Amino acid sequence: MSQNTSIDERIQSIVSAWKTHNSDTPEIAMILGSGLGPLADSLENPTKVAYQDLPGFPISTAPGHAGKAVMGMLEGKRVLAFQGRVHLYEGYSAAEAGIPVRFAHALGARKIVLTNACGGLNPAWSAGDIMLQTDYINFTGTNPLIGHNDPNVGERFLPMMDAYDLEYRQIAKAAARATDLELREGTYLAVSGPMYAPKAELRMFRLWGADAIGMSTVQELIVAHYLKMRVLGLSSVTDMAVADQGDHSGTTEENVIATAKATAPRFEKLIRALIPQL
Repeated sequence: MSQNTSIDERIQSIVSAWKTHNSDTPEIAMILGSGLGPLADSLENPTKVAYQDLPGFPISTAPGHAGKAVMGMLEGKRVLAFQGRVHLYEGYSAAEAGIPVRFAHALGARKIVLTNACGGLNPAWSAGDIMLQTDYINFTGTNPLIGHNDPNVGERFLPMMDAYDLEYRQIAKAAARATDLELREGTYLAVSGPMYAPKAELRMFRLWGADAIGMSTVQELIVAHYLKMRVLGLSSVTDMAVADQGDHSGTTEENVIATAKATAPRFEKLIRALIPQL
């Protein structure tokens, strides 16, 4: 499908293709970041469709992203899970990065869990921590809402102060306590990538108040909030990006994915504890 095809037309095409496989309405959507995709494999009675079989859907090329949409039951809820996402550094626009969110919304989902692997900027944290996203900084230089706005869909000048649902954040914290999991809380900063940031930028980001850094999620968050979806954000801290501490030579995509996979069982434990309450 041509990249010039409008986002709305692409969503219609994706929905039509998906409904030939499954016509159920998802209660919750979930985007699974690097190393976290296996959670979708635990869905009961799943429908699995590769992104390339959904005309108009952007194709994941990043390592650790299987590129499949999976719908099934998880802890009594019908969940539409995306095994992998697309990023700006792959050459996609901010609007294209938001296509999975718009697709989930078009199917009827009004709740979404956004997950990612990220670097830790807070020196009190460690690789392997799980972070509850409480706020964000968009340092990607772009925005998925740039361009024509349909006032019947969402606001032109969208307030983002409450983008992360406060009640969902409380649910996540209660679920972490109930399962004896330590849950960090902090601000996620997004860059376009694909390179890891230099020390000068890492120092700057920390001074801005960022606790973690990554190359995704913010475009999806903006689109979800625009569509009035309730959003929960969770991050797997896969490496430490503290400018003046430690040896950063081990910050590679292979190590990031390995740490995310090692964290995945605790991540799934938390997700399973909170999903029934969303």
